[in-house]
Amino acid sequence: MKVDLNKVVSIHYTLTDNNGTVLDSSAGREPLAYIHGMGHLIPGMEEGLDGRTTGEKLNLKISPEKGYGVRDERMVQEIPVSAFGGQEVKPGMQFEAGSDEQRFIVTITNIGTETVTVDGNHPLAGVELNFDVELLDVREATEEELAHGHVHGPGGHHH
Repeated sequence: MKVDLNKVVSIHYTLTDNNGTVLDSSAGREPLAYIHGMGHLIPGMEEGLDGRTTGEKLNLKISPEKGYGVRDERMVQEIPVSAFGGQEVKPGMQFEAGSDEQRFIVTITNIGTETVTVDGNHPLAGVELNFDVELLDVREATEEELAHGHVHGPGGHHH
């Protein structure tokens, strides 16, 4: 069966950057299962898998624009240390920021005497992504899976 809109797709993958550093992998875990076309994967990954068939192994090179976006330096901000209310913070810590309508994760990148630098970019923003993918299975999604918007069972969501 071919990968198409609203099909359940199961894959194993390894994600590397252009230096060959492994950034993520499904090795040693259950395969990743998702409903194709629902936006659960980055756009370049869905586009690269579209029309493929079970058993294929492929290499996908995905630009930042089709991955986690290009870096936006406006997302890097200095916040007064006092805004953390005496809470101990360290570089690499992440927390939620934004308004009730739009929440996003920011990462602390630097701590000065007066300010803390936070970065709201995704950690992989601006990075060209290389996926080695093995397409394990493609099947029809159940009505319940389509209604819930996610896969049930192995590699998917468990209620």
